[in-house]
Amino acid sequence: MEITQSEFVSSYADVRKCPPPNKPEFAFIGRSNVGKSSLINMLTKRKGLAKTSSTPGKTQTINHFIINNSWYLVDLPGYGYASVSQEKREGFGKIIEQYVLQRENVHCLFILIDARLKPQKKDLDFIYWSGSRGIPICLLFTKSDKLKKNELQKNMSLYQSTLLETWEELPPIIITSATEKMGRTELLTFIGNALAEEK
Repeated sequence: MEITQSEFVSSYADVRKCPPPNKPEFAFIGRSNVGKSSLINMLTKRKGLAKTSSTPGKTQTINHFIINNSWYLVDLPGYGYASVSQEKREGFGKIIEQYVLQRENVHCLFILIDARLKPQKKDLDFIYWSGSRGIPICLLFTKSDKLKKNELQKNMSLYQSTLLETWEELPPIIITSATEKMGRTELLTFIGNALAEEK
């Protein structure tokens, strides 16, 4: 599959105001500053489609983009940023939970994880929370270009063994780099296959 058209549709903090759930949705979420906007821009080949920022916690709404006029790419707020006030942090949690649990047309929740870090409690908690509610998930490891190949393999092995302590089998995993455009083909193939299964 290739993306030939991508347009911003809406940005709301209330899931009830989101576009009608009449098209498949693929949502992107991760800890603040994980490189979500950069990955979305790399995927769509549109540099400014998703707003990037050096300030973590920038995305505070549910952002919908229509792709090829047939499915939605959704940019969700980041989770777990300490400098955001407790009140707002809980709000982000509510936005995320309402979207994930109430949006019936979500085909996959892509959880972005910084490949440079050892397993983080915030990420693991969110992975377990999503999986326990039967949400289809795929793990996208970002910023893989920042690591040497052996370091990347070591981190991947540690992540997989940590997940297998509580999971019977691993969710799909795609290694990405927005800078090197790594993982783009694999990600588009994954989405294309998911869309084909629906037909």
